[in-house]
Amino acid sequence: MQTITYQALKINKNTQNTIQDVLVVEAALQININNEPYTVVMRTPNNDKELIRGLLFAEDIYKSDETLIFNIEKEDNDIPTIINVSISEGLLGKGYLNKRTLLSVSSCGICGKRELKDIKVDGKKLTPQNVFPIDLVQEMLSKMNSFQHTFKKSGGSHAAAIFNKNHEFINIKEDIGRHNAVDKVIGDLLINGSLKQANFLIVSGRVSYEIVSKAFIARIPVIIAVSACSSLAVDFAKEFGICLIGFTREQKMTIYSNPAFIKAKIDYV
Repeated sequence: MQTITYQALKINKNTQNTIQDVLVVEAALQININNEPYTVVMRTPNNDKELIRGLLFAEDIYKSDETLIFNIEKEDNDIPTIINVSISEGLLGKGYLNKRTLLSVSSCGICGKRELKDIKVDGKKLTPQNVFPIDLVQEMLSKMNSFQHTFKKSGGSHAAAIFNKNHEFINIKEDIGRHNAVDKVIGDLLINGSLKQANFLIVSGRVSYEIVSKAFIARIPVIIAVSACSSLAVDFAKEFGICLIGFTREQKMTIYSNPAFIKAKIDYV
């Protein structure tokens, strides 16, 4: 269930009407690893396996290709509230030792980190594999918009979409949380064995450090955002070799890092 209808009073200038408004569902999900609590995420109930798979990948907890076993331990009105993931002890990554605090809210993925050192990401810097025409940025964004079905109903969900190096649409996921949407779409590609095809990550909201880190871990070299980018997101995008584009709307955009990916004449400082 991604949306739910609530009664509300809508006021427009001097008129008021009682309406049935569609809202995005936000519900807690406790993730257990080998029957031990790992974290609680606030998410839109849908694609929970993909969400967990992407989160475990980004947190350096599980990066093997072996199929994970998911068991729903508890439900509330057919919505999973506790899911246990069984992982062989020998396949648990070092991220498992740096457990999050129990609650991770939908708007903040880094809030659960215990120490500042936990926000570092290791890996080889990305380099442009192919450049792309700047006019394709808006085309990909429009394509993503056409698949934002939950947003069209409610106006309250975020989306993350993946395109390949030929600018072809691969997948999209929606969630009330920006980070959750990214985890879901990356998790789906991991489950389907198609993560290596990902070249562009398009996101509907703002970009924080953690979205940049998730893209880097997934080896996605280009991030295109509808909204703003934080200073730390830009700093790390430059360090990681990611082309980061923000404020992409109405034929406008701001390129914050690594413009070498883009085939265009651009005045860039």
